[in-house]
Amino acid sequence: MGLEALLDADVLTVARGLLGATLRSVIGGRPVAVTITETEAYAGSDDPASHAYRGRTRRNETMFGPAGLLYVYRSYGIHWCMNVVVGVEGVGNAVLLRGGEITEGLDVVMERRRRPDQLTDGPGKLCQALGVTGQHDGVDLRAGAIVLKPGPGVGGRRVEETPRIGISKATGRLWRFVVVG
Repeated sequence: MGLEALLDADVLTVARGLLGATLRSVIGGRPVAVTITETEAYAGSDDPASHAYRGRTRRNETMFGPAGLLYVYRSYGIHWCMNVVVGVEGVGNAVLLRGGEITEGLDVVMERRRRPDQLTDGPGKLCQALGVTGQHDGVDLRAGAIVLKPGPGVGGRRVEETPRIGISKATGRLWRFVVVG
């Protein structure tokens, strides 16, 4: 499935379909790429855990844009987190990118993270590794400094569906997708 078709699908299909995709950034002239291995779906006004649940605000405006935009926000005032806006414009559906495997720029990632391990196993770590900050909110992922490319899938590896992490509402939904192994 091509990127456009995937991003136009329902949020659960996209969350699963982004597993195996490549996210590549060139920030400050330094390329880093990861294969996405963990995502979470957030379904706009139908999802009490979504930033879009109560409608459009200055903070979540990007979520209501066209599919393919990057929605970046600060979590607990500490870490940047990034979502891919998906589906129909005006609805507020997005997929949180929670983790990935580094395929390019390991040295850059270790420098940005200031450590040799646990480099991209969480949404804040993933943003730091890729150099993504609030200034990237609204970036079109089809061209520019941060690009999303569909992948070959998960290559026969198992995908677990689990409850989302770090939320207090709609906690029973199995909308977190993780590549295992």
